[in-house]
Amino acid sequence: MGIIVSILVLSFLIFFHELGHFLAARIFGVKVLAFSIGFGKQRLWKKTIGDTEYSIRPIFLGGFVELKGQKDFDPKNRDYSPDSLYGISHIKRIIILAAGSLFNLLLAFLLFLCVAFIGHNDLAPVVGNVDKDKIAYKAGIIDNDEIIEVNGKKIKTWWQLSKIVEDSNGENLEIVFLRDNKEYVVNIMPQIGDSKNIFGEDIKRALIGISAKGEIRTISYNFLESIEYAYFKTIQSSKLIVQGIERLIIGVLPTSEIGGIVSIVTITKQASESGIVMLLAFAAMLSVNLGILNLLPIPALDGGHIVFTTYEMIVRKPASINAIYYLTICGWVILLSLMILGMYNDITKLLNGSLVF
Repeated sequence: MGIIVSILVLSFLIFFHELGHFLAARIFGVKVLAFSIGFGKQRLWKKTIGDTEYSIRPIFLGGFVELKGQKDFDPKNRDYSPDSLYGISHIKRIIILAAGSLFNLLLAFLLFLCVAFIGHNDLAPVVGNVDKDKIAYKAGIIDNDEIIEVNGKKIKTWWQLSKIVEDSNGENLEIVFLRDNKEYVVNIMPQIGDSKNIFGEDIKRALIGISAKGEIRTISYNFLESIEYAYFKTIQSSKLIVQGIERLIIGVLPTSEIGGIVSIVTITKQASESGIVMLLAFAAMLSVNLGILNLLPIPALDGGHIVFTTYEMIVRKPASINAIYYLTICGWVILLSLMILGMYNDITKLLNGSLVF
């Protein structure tokens, strides 16, 4: 059952991505030739409404939108008529190309919003250890104190507290904490110290010298807090994915970290078995991933088409058809190579038992 849920989740994320392209194209008058749920030549069901064929196809792993004039596999035969993708203004074309990724980010926001409404387990802002050489100890904070407010902002999770300290830029923080059901207030000036980021790199950041106790609680939010949470998680997830790609390129992260479809299905299956909240949160992360990766400036991806369109808009003439053609082939080679690498890593993990399918 978990595998079926995984396939359905992945299919819906891709479908929502294509829905973004579809709606943007319709708004700007570009003819949509086909909108399909699933892949394959066979149609399990189809219906033509206006100029668009809507269909359901047997390979139920996403879907696709076919726009008039779009020839990803054959850029030499593009259509430049007024109702085609390449017959409209550059700005409109860029919006259509980016709409799929923007819809993925919107979907992630909505999923994180659901997570906030339902409530989720998270690390509580309870102090587990205080460094006696740091400012928090000197201010009087001790083990088991619970941070409930910083500079007038209510604190519900340890990560929320950590983010505020990190972004403080050394400015004074008014911290309210609970001890034996009594509230205490201290003023602390974070100090720059040595730390590590999520990728294990040594960094300098603002610290006050406390660590989490590790207490897990179910956190719930009101309406406005839910919106703030969903926005923060969407932005944070996007930044982490961009930083992860950067670390892969410069070699900080090994290529063995690249996963394929088996990894995605396996982790989604595990998330679904952990409950609806975990499934929604992981689906949101996947949606952000899909949106950001499609904006990479690789020919054959939406980001590559946006680069070509931006070039055309700046120099006021299209790039060489031959250049587009060969760069698109290179783009497909890169994508296929990454898919093969992901599959290889998945198989390796399955064989050594670190990935349980």
